[in-house]
Amino acid sequence: MNLAPLHDRVIIKPSQPEEVTKGGIIIPDTAKEKPMQGEVVAVGPGKLTEDGKVIPLTVKVGDKVLYGKYSGTEVEINGEQFLIMRESDIFAIIK
Repeated sequence: MNLAPLHDRVIIKPSQPEEVTKGGIIIPDTAKEKPMQGEVVAVGPGKLTEDGKVIPLTVKVGDKVLYGKYSGTEVEINGEQFLIMRESDIFAIIK
């Protein structure tokens, strides 16, 4: 991917929504919920403070994360969906 986020932004590849429930019911596309977790594929250099120092980000490439339902900006690159958001929009790292 030829995309590098700036400052405290990260690029996330959202997880695919569930196709079938645990009970075996197939979920149609119109009823699928937007995923709220994904994998970090790129991170910016860090947050720039008022005095010019850079604070490195906590998340790193490869981390599985949880984020808000309507967080970030959706972009499509080479036919794939990604989200660009600030690190502060990420709630947790899944371990």
